[in-house]
Amino acid sequence: MLAPTPFFSDRGCHVRIHEEAEALRRCGHEVGIVTYHLGRDAGAGSVWRIPNIPWYTKTSAGPSWHKPYLDVLLFLKAVRVARTWRPDIIHAHLHEGALLGVLLGRLMRLPVLFDCQGSLTGEILEHRFVRQGSFLHKLFNWVETWINRHVDQIATSSTRTMADMLEVWPELGERIFALPDAVDLAAFRPVGKDPALLHELGIPEDRKVLVYLGALSEPQGTDLMLEVLARLFRERRDLHALIMGFPEEKYREKAKALGLEGQVTFTGRIDYAKACSYLCLGDLALSPKLSRTEANGKLLNYMACGLPCVVFDTPVNRELLGETGVYAAYGDADAFAARIVEVVDNPEDRMVLSRQVREYVERHHSWEARVRRLVEGYEDMHAYDEMT
Repeated sequence: MLAPTPFFSDRGCHVRIHEEAEALRRCGHEVGIVTYHLGRDAGAGSVWRIPNIPWYTKTSAGPSWHKPYLDVLLFLKAVRVARTWRPDIIHAHLHEGALLGVLLGRLMRLPVLFDCQGSLTGEILEHRFVRQGSFLHKLFNWVETWINRHVDQIATSSTRTMADMLEVWPELGERIFALPDAVDLAAFRPVGKDPALLHELGIPEDRKVLVYLGALSEPQGTDLMLEVLARLFRERRDLHALIMGFPEEKYREKAKALGLEGQVTFTGRIDYAKACSYLCLGDLALSPKLSRTEANGKLLNYMACGLPCVVFDTPVNRELLGETGVYAAYGDADAFAARIVEVVDNPEDRMVLSRQVREYVERHHSWEARVRRLVEGYEDMHAYDEMT
């Protein structure tokens, strides 16, 4: 696998990479990951890293002008690994990985599967990295088109992403398939509230706890979430928000400015291995994600822990939650707040929904089923190579 990112850094993109790799290993496949110098080794497989770049310390999501030279180093490392390790498949994550994968695939005569978690141009616009219609925007759009046309297979993290891509690039045809996010059902399960952990975090045991786990940014809806909490907490002293993720510094300050001290706890980065215990402190989970182009894998961790999920009504969220989701009109802070209150104030319905979300994720979102489809994609590439 090519992973042009500081893997593993306890965030959504990395969880998909990690859980895919672990699920493939459980099915008997050997998986190696080539990645940046930052991050930690989260699994049992082989991980190769580029040389240490001491001035680059960014582990949060989003584009960076440092990435071009990091990706050159990643490509050189991948060439060395491919020549000694001799893989059968290049599984490339993210658009930079797919670009490098195409070059490496041509050099080593290997098929390339692109694991696509969203639109490249959509992401850079949402992060305000470039202006819409600018030269750089058009350049990135050209690069995205070139990548999509030159990889052998594309696995998208949602059906919506696949549909959007086929609308723009209908020539992809049978080379693209949806591989929605899944979850490790053994690692994430309802375990009940840990009173000692509540005490450690300073959360009163009589509060209803709203949990959020993931990256903190405007596209993730963090700013809107704090505004929703400020409206709620002016009238509701029985609620507490536990916000887990990074980078959290500016949001601590924003929460303070909104008068949320004492009712919001920021943990910063949470070790993935401990995430289940923290999530199970919650009575319901929030995901006010505003991005329409990216997957929303955190919902699966919420569901596996038996947490009712309050989200905006988007195709990506509906694909994961089905009829078990608690949906608010897209971008409507008042509607989002109302849906939270609705769940909090109906404990019997909340218990039923808790059971339903766990049952739903067990039926529809296990990694075992996803890996079978992924391996079919690998086999299709090999069959095509043999014919040509």
